[in-house]
Amino acid sequence: MKESKMQQLKKNRRSSRKVILPIFLFVTGISLPGAANAQTAAPLSLTLSQAIDLALKQDRSLLLARLSVIDKEHKKEIARSDYFPHIKNESSVLHLTELAGVDVPAGAFGVPPATGPIPARSLFIGQGSLTSYTSGTGLAQPFTQMFKIHESNRAAIADINTAKIQVNQAEDEIALKVRQLYYGLLIGQLRLQAAADEVNANQVKVQESADAVTQGRALDVVALESRATLLDAKQTELTQTLQIHDLTLTLNDILGIPLKTELQLDPDTSAASISTPSREECISIARQQSPEIRVAQQAVIKAKAALGAAKDAYIPDVTGLARYSYQSGVPLLVHNFGTFGLNFSYDLFDGGRRNAEIRDAQTVLSQAELNLAKIDDEVTVQVEAAYDKVEQLKSMVGVAEEALGVRTEAARLTDRQYEQNAALASARVEAHAKATSAKASLLEATLGLSLAQGELKRTLGQLPR
Repeated sequence: MKESKMQQLKKNRRSSRKVILPIFLFVTGISLPGAANAQTAAPLSLTLSQAIDLALKQDRSLLLARLSVIDKEHKKEIARSDYFPHIKNESSVLHLTELAGVDVPAGAFGVPPATGPIPARSLFIGQGSLTSYTSGTGLAQPFTQMFKIHESNRAAIADINTAKIQVNQAEDEIALKVRQLYYGLLIGQLRLQAAADEVNANQVKVQESADAVTQGRALDVVALESRATLLDAKQTELTQTLQIHDLTLTLNDILGIPLKTELQLDPDTSAASISTPSREECISIARQQSPEIRVAQQAVIKAKAALGAAKDAYIPDVTGLARYSYQSGVPLLVHNFGTFGLNFSYDLFDGGRRNAEIRDAQTVLSQAELNLAKIDDEVTVQVEAAYDKVEQLKSMVGVAEEALGVRTEAARLTDRQYEQNAALASARVEAHAKATSAKASLLEATLGLSLAQGELKRTLGQLPR
């Protein structure tokens, strides 16, 4: 009877533990290993086009470039406001400690017999009051300053165009960078698989070498050499793993997603190739659409505007004025009155400042024009080099395809020999590892060709999708 009570007590304790343990874990925030695995986010599946679109939406450098365009547009609005009249109000309250007056003594204007002294007694005529109030709203419209204002607006428009071109350039570079990282990850994953196959092959070799040493068919040095080769293969596998980790972090950062997000990339590379026009067409397109050339052209426009503004400094400033005023306490003026007129201003001597500014603007313009010619030649060289690289990589893809065919056939023959006991297991595993490596080489050559075509597109000022 006592034993049954003891068993019942133990059962109650176990059930209470089952209830208390989840409550304790919930309160303290401790999770079980199984729960942690259940909460792990699923890998994010991305195609190349999806990755590029995501980067174009969320990359911080692109957001900064777009904000720069908005900033330049606001500055253009500031420059444009100078075209319009400026209206402002000026009001003041003044208190004087003492005022001078006009004292007219009696008989100052004569003493006619009929009227007597004029004035009959002394008079004091005050001049306003000690406290005066003035308020006026005035309009100032620049006239001859319009020439300089026009040049400043030209410069502001050039800044906006430059910022927009730089946004397009940044988008092209981000798209190309995403393509590089995306394909780098695909290549790295295949290289990692090839390295793992190489490790498996070397493990089989190590076992075969150990058996051969035990049976007296080989020396110890053979086993040591097999062991060293295995360690080299493991080192290659670890290096490839670290490289994949680094590429994943970099790609996640560009995409604007959490750095620890696991990515599942689309291995289909059938659409990796990018169509490119002929060499002559590429050079012609680059001279018209290259971001570097277009930015240099905007720099020339801005330099010309600066030179025009420097020359316009010799034009006198003529400003139209109109003002409506109210006053109280000022002598000889009505309470409400208006004033109209022109204001003329001209620097008679400035120590050679305007001439120096013109010479400086001419120098800046010469630099901008020379830089434009230099960039035009550099872009032509870039297009030529990129086109040569594309053609060379096309040849490399052909060689890699032939190598893959040879390795695949060799693996097939090794499988047949292994089935007929004419080849060792290590030879079979090694042949498949080499076939996987050849497949990775073909993928690397194919994607390298795609990257070269994307680089050519970026040089042409086109989005490398």
